[in-house]
Amino acid sequence: MSDDSKPRSPLQLLGALAADEVQVTPTLRHIEVYTMEGLLMLLWHGAPEAQHVLITCGGGMGGLLGPANGLYHELGERLWAEHGIATIRVGYRSPNHLPRCVHDVAASADLAARSGATRYVIMGHSFGGAVALQAGIVLADHCAGVATLATQSAGCEGAAMLTAPLLLIHGDVDEILPMDTSYVVHAIAGHGDVTIYEGNGHLLDKAADEIRAQLLDWIPARFA
Repeated sequence: MSDDSKPRSPLQLLGALAADEVQVTPTLRHIEVYTMEGLLMLLWHGAPEAQHVLITCGGGMGGLLGPANGLYHELGERLWAEHGIATIRVGYRSPNHLPRCVHDVAASADLAARSGATRYVIMGHSFGGAVALQAGIVLADHCAGVATLATQSAGCEGAAMLTAPLLLIHGDVDEILPMDTSYVVHAIAGHGDVTIYEGNGHLLDKAADEIRAQLLDWIPARFA
């Protein structure tokens, strides 16, 4: 078999033109990958050789902080400090383009695997819930869990193919995606747990502390 006929990995399929990175702090790297379909930006908490990695996905407009008052950043800092779990916060090349965003997550997992990662938890907010779920299906046995935050149901039609543990978090007064969407995804998947936080809208800011505490238990348990 010639080199041209060999299957290419998600990272190779990005067709990167160039990449650059800077060490922001001793435990945080900022990586930029330039492609013909846009810029893929990664904020990577923890050591490159970490075996267990959380990958976080933003909403339809992208973003790296997540809901609940910068949830993704704090999880990245605390999971590494307290559990030795790395976090990759993905800044999509093309926000709201589901196939490309799923590809971005798969490529991020591929990049981590080249340094030693073996298992992943994927987390996504709003549109990112569909990204996380589809990426969890793609990663198959390498996916240790999928967590969604105020997820949409569009793009989650194949949830029954997800074999990893599933956690769906939603606010009961979500002004953009009603909490019923999480119940729909749960019904399609046929497994998982739904947590509803009362008095919370789409950004889940009123339950920020409770959600952090829940996820700081749930994520390490998936890798245990």
